[in-house]
Amino acid sequence: MAASSSTRTFLSNPSFLSPSKHASLSTVSNLKMTNSQTYTFKSLFSSPVPSTPPPPLTLRRAGAVSATPSTTTSFHGLCYVVGDNIDTDQIIPAEYLTLVPSNPEEYKKLGSYALIGLPSSYPIRFVEPDEYKSKYTIVIAGYNFGCGSSREHAPVALGAAGAAAVVAESYARIFFRNSVATGEVYPLESEVRICDECKTGDVLTIELGESRLINHTTGKEYKLKPIGDAGPVIEAGGIFAYARKTGMIPSQAA
Repeated sequence: MAASSSTRTFLSNPSFLSPSKHASLSTVSNLKMTNSQTYTFKSLFSSPVPSTPPPPLTLRRAGAVSATPSTTTSFHGLCYVVGDNIDTDQIIPAEYLTLVPSNPEEYKKLGSYALIGLPSSYPIRFVEPDEYKSKYTIVIAGYNFGCGSSREHAPVALGAAGAAAVVAESYARIFFRNSVATGEVYPLESEVRICDECKTGDVLTIELGESRLINHTTGKEYKLKPIGDAGPVIEAGGIFAYARKTGMIPSQAA
């Protein structure tokens, strides 16, 4: 109530708005400060800023493993051929994601469901019914293999089924990364469209050190793109195994 009374007094009393008590805007704009002082601002830099940037910082890690895969690493066996845009639902359907890969029995079951989501246009199954392992060591694919969700179960299921490598025209990046992180399969890229020149059941050899694929059934050879720095990580068994091997994190025994 007191505030309302003060407001009414302010509005009803002309003296509050009198020019004699309140300078106009023009008057205020012409006011000058007295006893003004001059202030000197010190530079924040103690020395001139260099005209050229410093060289980039180089990080060195002790005990690093060579980024070149072992020249003796090779895979030999039958291949299973799929087409383009094979997504993670086809590699391992969502209904099987409750299986925990760290549990040995459930890891084995994951392998039995690898590529079970493929449509009926694939009459040959990657893993036969009532089996846990596939007879196909190498998967040959088109472009964008492993698209869809980010589930790590996709490369894990292929590895649990016994696949050593996938050779595709291209990959969904999340599948490629999960393959490296888990160390389950080598995600290799071809320079040509091999999936159009191979058939399921062809006998293949992959020479990892030479980045070469040999189809013994057709007699053709193909150049693969080098696996690069991902090779030692996969060879070690995944990102955590690689970190322990190189001393970046303590070993489990420690």
